[in-house]
Amino acid sequence: MKAQVFRGVNQLSYEDIPVPTLLADEVLVQVQVVGLCQSDIKKIRYPLYEPPRIFGHETAGTITSVGSEVIGWQVGQRVAVMHHIPCMRCAYCLNDNFSMCDTYKNICTTAGFAPSGGGFAEYVKVPGHIVRNGGLIPIPEHISFEEASFVEPTNCCLKAVKKAQIAPGQTVLITGAGPIGLMFVMLVKSFGAKAIATDLLPSRIEKALSVGAEAAFDARDTNLKAKINAITDGVGVDVALIAVPSEKAFFQALDNTRKGGKILFFAEFPDEMEIPINPNILYRREIDLIGSYSSSYRLQSLAVDVVFNRRIDVKALISDHYPLQDLSTAVERAIAPTAETYKILIYP
Repeated sequence: MKAQVFRGVNQLSYEDIPVPTLLADEVLVQVQVVGLCQSDIKKIRYPLYEPPRIFGHETAGTITSVGSEVIGWQVGQRVAVMHHIPCMRCAYCLNDNFSMCDTYKNICTTAGFAPSGGGFAEYVKVPGHIVRNGGLIPIPEHISFEEASFVEPTNCCLKAVKKAQIAPGQTVLITGAGPIGLMFVMLVKSFGAKAIATDLLPSRIEKALSVGAEAAFDARDTNLKAKINAITDGVGVDVALIAVPSEKAFFQALDNTRKGGKILFFAEFPDEMEIPINPNILYRREIDLIGSYSSSYRLQSLAVDVVFNRRIDVKALISDHYPLQDLSTAVERAIAPTAETYKILIYP
C-alpha cells in the first residue's frame, strides 16, 4: 500500500509499505479521508519524534478485514476511527483526565512503524483495545466520510468548551479564526453563548461572522478593547479561548476577560516560549487559567451527536482536498494559508 512516511524533520516520503497484518482482536480500515491537523504539522516540522512514523489521526474509512476474535464489526462498515482510547481504570481516568492516561498515550492506531495514528496511508490497523472500547464509530448513511472525519477534532473542542464551563448568555472571545477557531465559534453559538472572534486575515474575520460569530475583529485593532466593552456592557468577556500559539493573543485575552472570568489555552505553544505575568493580576481579578489538550472519552457520544446530527456545519470548514501523494504540498498550504484556506482534507 501507499503511505506518507515521516523520515525526519520536514521529510515526508511517499512509499510502498506492507499492509498491516492483524492480530485476532484487531480491525483493518481502508482510509477514505483523513483531516490534516495542526498537531500533525507540528510533528512533521519539529524534532519531536524519532522516524520512521506514519501520522494522521482524524480518520474515516471502511472496514476491510476483521480478526477472528472481533465481535460486532463486519467488512464493509463505514467507520470513524478514534486513535486513542483510555484505560478507564488509572488514577487519571478516574478523575476524568483521560488524555493523561498511559494507555491513551501509548496504544494508538497504526499503518506501520511506531504507532502514531497511521491515517496518512491507504490502510490503518485499529488495535484490539481501541476496537473493544468504543474507538470505532459507525457512520450513518446520510453522513459523508468528510463529515465523519470531524468527530475527533469536535471532541477536542467540546472538551475545551466544557472545561471552560461555557453557558447560555455568556460572551466568549476566540483568538484565531482558523479551522479550530471557527469550530469554536460554531460550538459556542450552539451552547447558547455569543462568540467574538479575532484574526489577522480579513477573509477569516468574514468567515467567522458567516458561521455564527456575534462579532469579529482584526486582532491588531487598536480599538479592540473598546469594541469588546461595547458588546459586553463594559465588563469584558466571560471566557477567552486561545486558539493560536501567540503571546500577543494571550495578553489580548487577559486584557479583555472580565473579573472572575476564564482563559483557556487550546493551542500548543512552542516549548521555548515563556510568557511573563504578574500573578497579582490573576489573584486580584480572580482569573482562572486553564489548559485543554486532546479529547475526552466522556464526550465521545456528544461529539458524535454534534457531527452526525449536524448541530454544527462542519462542511463549512472544509476548503482544500489533496491526494495522499501531495501531503507535503498540503502541509505547506496549511503553514502559509491563502485567504480561503481553512480545513484541509487528505485522500489516500
